Formats: sequence, structure tokens, C-alpha cells
Amino acid sequence: MKRRTFIQSSLMTATAATVSPAATLADAGKKKQEFYELRVYTFKNDDQQKLTEAYLAQAGIPALNRLGAKNVGVFTELQPEGRTRLFVVIAFPSVEDFSSADMNLAKDITYQQAAADYLSAPADAPAYERIQSSLLKSFSEMPKLVAPALKERIFELRRYESPTEYAGKKKIEMFNEGGEIEIFKRTGLTPVFFGETVIGEARPNLTYLLTFDNMAAHDSNWKTFVNDPEWKKISSIPEYADKLIISRIVRTFLKPTTYSQI
Repeated sequence: MKRRTFIQSSLMTATAATVSPAATLADAGKKKQEFYELRVYTFKNDDQQKLTEAYLAQAGIPALNRLGAKNVGVFTELQPEGRTRLFVVIAFPSVEDFSSADMNLAKDITYQQAAADYLSAPADAPAYERIQSSLLKSFSEMPKLVAPALKERIFELRRYESPTEYAGKKKIEMFNEGGEIEIFKRTGLTPVFFGETVIGEARPNLTYLLTFDNMAAHDSNWKTFVNDPEWKKISSIPEYADKLIISRIVRTFLKPTTYSQI
């Protein structure tokens, strides 16, 4: 069985097993949730990074846009430890769109021609050191990625790892039903997306992306958030205590490339 077909089948089976008919009816009126692929490219030299960035700008992003994946984000690290990694966020309307993307790209002659240097890079001079890829499902209370205005800005990518799958679901509940997403928006923590990692490293975890005008705004807005009365109220609920539902937070500051659509 091909990898993408296996992923699609596994996700659909897992969804069917965990969603009751009543829940299906209750969710019928909600917006359809997107799926995100989060890629992290690592490089060992400038040539690799230049080749991969040229591929994304000239071949990858245009082809993904043609497939319906709009607003593809590409970022470098704001404060890299050594050589920067390249972060790519691709929003797919559905898991079916994700699972069929490779097949559709293989049939896209324009893409194949534009991506030739990247796709045919020799073994002794590859286009990257490694790609780490995760598949995320958007949150019910923010089912669609929201791309900010294209201007000079910074981004903060945050991953919350949980000690158990149950704990991870409680943190997602806190964002959705608990109202934490709305508090984020009100206090200036402008979200681009929220996603639960369904396939990827360090599960169970959720990942989200915020944007700020600059680091001063970042610091000020986070301070406003932690002092917000509503945040203090929900964070004091015993079942939402950080020590019970979050085991590790990983954050990365990013800046968009010149060709990023986010």
C-alpha cells in the first residue's frame, strides 16, 4: 500500500472510530477543518539552501497553489543556532487533498520542468540534508488558516507537548471550548493557525503559529495575555493546570522569506 493511501485510510478509520453519530450531527454545521503539513528542511551548506528556496519559490509554491493549497508559508529562523532551518506551512482543504498531492504533482508537467534541478539533485550534492514533516488537523474553533497582511513582521511557532493523549485533548479543549483562542485574539496574540499533530514527532502535541509586528509587540502582547482576567479564570480550573496537561513547550521565532505567502 502506498504511503499516502495508508495515511488517508488510517486517518479516516481513526476518525470513524472516535466520532459518534450524535457528535457527527452536532458538528454538521461547523466549517470543515483543514489539514496542515509542517515541513522543516535542514541544510549543511549555502548551495543546498539556495537550491531548495529556488525550488519552493519557482516550482513548489505555484504548483501547490494550482492544487488549491493557498497561502503557503516559508520561513527562516529569526535566531538560528548555527545554520538556519527552513520551515514550510502548507494548508490543504482536506486530508484527501494532502494524500493526493504527490500524485498530482507527478502529473504536473509545468511543475516537473520548473523543479528539475531540485528533483534530480545527485546523491553527492542533494538539495537538503533532511526533511522533517508533520501532518496537523486544524482546531474546530479556528478551522481555517488566517494569513496576515504581507508586511514586515515576525512569527512565533509554538509546540505544546503533553504527557498523555488524554492530557493533549484537554489542552485542545481549553483552546476550543474553554475560550483560550478568543482570549488570544483579544489580547493581541494574533493566530495564523492551530493544529493537532496527527502524524509526526513528539506526539501527543499541538502546534500553533502567532504573528507580531516586532519583538517589542510580542513581549507586550504576551504580558497582556497572562494578566487577562478571563485567562486567569480558565487557567485556574484544576483540570487545565499546566503541570497536568503540558510536559514541554518548544518555541521558535521565524521570519518570512521574500516569496512566502504568509
